[in-house]
Amino acid sequence: MKFKKLILIFLLFTGLFTYAQQDSVIIAKPVSQYPPELLKTDELGNKYYYDEGQKARIYEINGENVVVMDELILFKKPRFNNQLDQNYYFFLNKKLNRVYPLFLTALDQYEDIQDDMKDLDRNTQRKYVSQRQNALADQYETQLKDLTTTEGRVFAKLMNRATGKTVYDIIRELRGGWSAFWWNVKGNIADVDIKEPFDPHKNRTDEFLEALLQSNWNAGYFRPYPGYMNFKVKK
Repeated sequence: MKFKKLILIFLLFTGLFTYAQQDSVIIAKPVSQYPPELLKTDELGNKYYYDEGQKARIYEINGENVVVMDELILFKKPRFNNQLDQNYYFFLNKKLNRVYPLFLTALDQYEDIQDDMKDLDRNTQRKYVSQRQNALADQYETQLKDLTTTEGRVFAKLMNRATGKTVYDIIRELRGGWSAFWWNVKGNIADVDIKEPFDPHKNRTDEFLEALLQSNWNAGYFRPYPGYMNFKVKK
């Protein structure tokens, strides 16, 4: 059994509606060229535009653009033991580039569904999730048919990094313990452990993924998700 079926169910549970698109690096324009409603004000009262792609504040001072970058996390590139190790690193980068837009959308929808369910009782919550699952099943089974097991593992690790919860935890939260138990069994059959946390200090693959995430964020290839810098793992 391929992991695509497991990840399909997870995406349906979280109400995934659309694929996210990767952002490209944007050249800064003068602040005056941005719509006023997109401008923000800093603690000193200066107007600026925040560029999500470049993670930077763009000011216009005396007619000149001034770009103030956010704090960057410099993550040391992993040491490769051999050529096979290096090839695996670049292989993971390709998988990460394919999965990351899907992950961003799933994360957004998971947070939305949590907000929607706050004021619902348990029975209404289950009906709500079930309705969304039935409405999206056909659409996303087609879109996810080519998802590989490796991509499924990457997706699961990204969700754990962002939410602090494993895919098992999230399914259990939305569908109950019995459902989560069976999906864990099926995940293990597909060689994917949906209970395994993301830990770049203990897991070699996770170390590679963290390094790739930091380099892609720093270069502006990936749009950071809210709270992406809050992730901490004790050594």
